Order: sequence, then structure tokens, then C-alpha cells
Amino acid sequence: MQGYLILVRRELGGYFLSLTGYVITAAVLVLLGLSFVVMLAAFNGEATDQPLTEMFYNTMFFWLIVLVATPVICMRLFAQEKFSGTFETLMTTPVSDAQVVLAKFTAAWLFYGVTWLPLVGALQIVHNYTPGAGAFAWWPVASTFVGILLVGALFVAMGCFGSALTRSQIIAAMISFALGISLFVVSFLKFSLSAAAGWPAKAVNYLCVIDHMEDFARGVVDTRRVVFYVSLTALFLFLTLKVVESRRWK
Repeated sequence: MQGYLILVRRELGGYFLSLTGYVITAAVLVLLGLSFVVMLAAFNGEATDQPLTEMFYNTMFFWLIVLVATPVICMRLFAQEKFSGTFETLMTTPVSDAQVVLAKFTAAWLFYGVTWLPLVGALQIVHNYTPGAGAFAWWPVASTFVGILLVGALFVAMGCFGSALTRSQIIAAMISFALGISLFVVSFLKFSLSAAAGWPAKAVNYLCVIDHMEDFARGVVDTRRVVFYVSLTALFLFLTLKVVESRRWK
């Protein structure tokens, strides 16, 4: 456990002690700000029963942050180690391959969560200027952050897998983005297969990440959604572990 914690601290230092981490945070902050400017300008002066979190989720900025930020966050995890020649040194330290994979995933996931913290400030500003004591509910906010962390865990795990496949950070980011956009595009197949029957329609409905996240944005925490994200996250972490272990056969 001590080796795992040391590796997590090492990876977090790579984000917070470098310019890249602050550039990513600033870019996410700009997109969050733009999303609230667009959203409030569209609904200013109009009454609505829709939760603010669901309104934010329905903007293009939410998925733009998830699809673009996670590949950039994860591209350095294994690719940089391989390019700089420190990967073999890292793997000869007294830690298991699983600990290395989990430590890198944990650090990237924690940093991903930190980049979303400004969203709390934006929601608090809206809360302060919302008339009526019951006009703003914090439960949908909490469930939305649960969804953000779960969907982030999945996309970060895909980023880890992409980074483990190559020594180029650019290629790693492209692989991660391709995996993410493929899963995102599958969600739109639901609309064309909505009237169809059989296992293809059921599979598309199950893989529809848009529907899964929409429940969280509405304040609904469904265990089926949680199992979906946790299962796919575990799958990509397992694949990452197998890629890391494959170096023994080269």
C-alpha cells in the first residue's frame, strides 16, 4: 500500500508541478464558464422546472470537456515513461504491475475531479442569486458530481489503456479520444434502433452513456448506472494491466 501511495503522489506531482496540468485546468474552467454564460443567457427571465444541472448537462460543453480533457490528462501516464526510458526502471521497483496501473489511474482520476471543482463555485453563484429558498436543490448537484466522477473513471481508464499501447503521447491521446468518441457515437444509435427488437437494440440501450448521465443530472442515482460505469472501468483497467504485463513476452 505504501508503494501505491508513493506512486499516486508522484503522478499527482506530475500534474500540479508542471504547466500542462494548469493549462488543462484553465481550459476546463473556460469551457465551464462559457457553458454557464450560454445557458443563463438562453434561460434568463424565463421560468423552468428543469434542474440547473440537467440544463448544464444538455449543453455541448459537458461532453466536450469529457471527450477532450481526459485524453490529454491520460496521454502521458505510460507513453511518457516509455519515451523517456523510465518505464523499465519503474517496473523493476518493489511494486506490482497492478499497483502501477491503479496508481496512475487514481492520480489521473483525482486530477480529473479537481478540474471540475470550479463547477461548484458557478452553481453557488446561481444559488445565491436564485429567488426563493426552495428554488435550488443541492441533491441533483450531488448526484451530478457522482455521475461526473463515474463517467470520468470510465474515460480515464480508456485513457490509461490508450497510453499503455504506445510511447507517443499524441498517439495515446488519439487512441483515447477514438475510444471515447466511439462509445459516445454508439449512444446516438439508440434513436435509430428505438423501434427495433432483439439484442442489438438492447445492447445499444445499455451502452447509451447519454441516458446514464442524464439520470444523474436529474438527481437519480440508479445502481444499474453505477454498475455500468464501474464494470467498464474495471474492464479497461484489466486490459491496461495485460498490456503492461505483455512486456515480459517481448
